[in-house]
Amino acid sequence: MSFIAGAGLTNVDLLYQNMPHLPAVGEEVYTDRFSQQLGGGLPATLINLGRLGVPTRIATELGNDLFSRFAREQYEQNNVLPENLYHGDGIPVNITSAVILPHDRSFITYGKNGMEPDDDAKEAFYNMATGAKLCLMTPGGFSDVYKKLKAEGTVLVLDMGWDEDLGFETYADALSLADYYTPNRKEAQKLTGCADVFDAARALQPYFKKVIVKADKDGCVGLDEDGLCFVKSAEMFRNIDSTGAGDAFLAGFCYGLYHDYPFRDCILLGNITGGKAVTAVGALAAYVNEEELLRLYRSLRLTNISETL
Repeated sequence: MSFIAGAGLTNVDLLYQNMPHLPAVGEEVYTDRFSQQLGGGLPATLINLGRLGVPTRIATELGNDLFSRFAREQYEQNNVLPENLYHGDGIPVNITSAVILPHDRSFITYGKNGMEPDDDAKEAFYNMATGAKLCLMTPGGFSDVYKKLKAEGTVLVLDMGWDEDLGFETYADALSLADYYTPNRKEAQKLTGCADVFDAARALQPYFKKVIVKADKDGCVGLDEDGLCFVKSAEMFRNIDSTGAGDAFLAGFCYGLYHDYPFRDCILLGNITGGKAVTAVGALAAYVNEEELLRLYRSLRLTNISETL
């Protein structure tokens, strides 16, 4: 049975909503709305895929603490099989307290930025991911595993997020290894030095046969063997909180790749899953199931994918 795999840190978000203001030093502020959710990043993409019925596996770090237990339960409830790479007695998950104000938000995070896998962790991830149809790829310590998987026929999908040092030289290895890359407008402009989103897509063409640049709320630019196109967003969704939109887009896009949809249709599927994600607070609070995704896809396919520009 084919599946989609990935490796990354687990994030747990503690969301304090309806906060009137940030507390001053020594002050306590109450709110009547609170939730605990898994946060964004690669785990959120895999959970969204699991909710769409795609078999998924994640190599991550989980301990015996209450936050790790919560994360493990969330993975298992959403059809994601976790492979634990952690063997210590601490708290290996990232924990973020998000104070959500009427027009802004503030964050405090316990944890670390990225994994530093040893040889045992790399071997465990490779053994878990062997045979995957797709593997979600992040820059960092698992590059040797990605190379082995690609040589065996696994499709690699890169999503690396914002970095002040984002550039072709800095990320040459990751860009040359990935089959697909899904930057947003700001990331693509930073990477390529192009102000125009269409020029940024063209600048990525030497690295990828099929190029995607997410153009924020408007939709996505696509570039394939037929040329440039624009795939409009699903406009029926009302934006409440953009947290996790990129992770959800990636899930819809990978759902399309997994089921062998045409490239431009994969982008539309991503626009639908990304659009639904912004309709509630938190990275994973709002999502489409497979039935809803396919219904919306069928209704938008003829109107939201442009002819070649």
